[in-house]
Amino acid sequence: MDYPHIITEGNTTYRLGELKGNQVLYSFEKMLKYLEAKGKLMFGDNFKIYEEDHGLLLQLCNYMIRDYDSCKKYGLDPNKGLLLSGPVGCGKTSLMRLLKFLVPYQRPYTVIPSRNLVFGFNHIGYKTISDYGDGQYFCFDDLGVEPLGKHFGKDCNVMGEILLSRYELFVNHQVRTHCTTNLNAKELEERYGKRVRSRMRQMFNLVAFDHNSKDKRK
Repeated sequence: MDYPHIITEGNTTYRLGELKGNQVLYSFEKMLKYLEAKGKLMFGDNFKIYEEDHGLLLQLCNYMIRDYDSCKKYGLDPNKGLLLSGPVGCGKTSLMRLLKFLVPYQRPYTVIPSRNLVFGFNHIGYKTISDYGDGQYFCFDDLGVEPLGKHFGKDCNVMGEILLSRYELFVNHQVRTHCTTNLNAKELEERYGKRVRSRMRQMFNLVAFDHNSKDKRK
């Protein structure tokens, strides 16, 4: 029998909670311990979970394990995607790469830099937009700082078009999309327009680091 709250990394087993009947009662402290250990495996021994981020991580962990009661308390909808915002270097990308490992039996998402999709569009054109508008789960990293796309002399706001395709997937097939961004709501609207911004409000839970969060890469 598979137990979603028991995860093995190498020779170490992490028990993220306790089984009570047919429910798992997760422990936030144990999830933090696992995330830090997994982070060191993925990113090196200097990786650490900062205490200042615990409040935000509590929201993200409850979202990932689909704790509906806790999500409701934080104004999160587990059926929407995440839009994780914050200043450069605060740890958005690392967390999104890490968090999916908390729930090994849920369908995983792939983290892709937004600029890579624009480079793909510049090379092969509109097939890139259709490829990323399919039913796979993605996290688009660094949304809003990618360049404008250009293919055979035609400009295209590639990520704006992909987000519109992902909106259709969300509405018709409940496929979630995640993003990280350094931009605020006003900047996102300036970058993608009111139509895309309106769709984003429906697609995403906004979870934000404090704007004074330090650059952890220094």
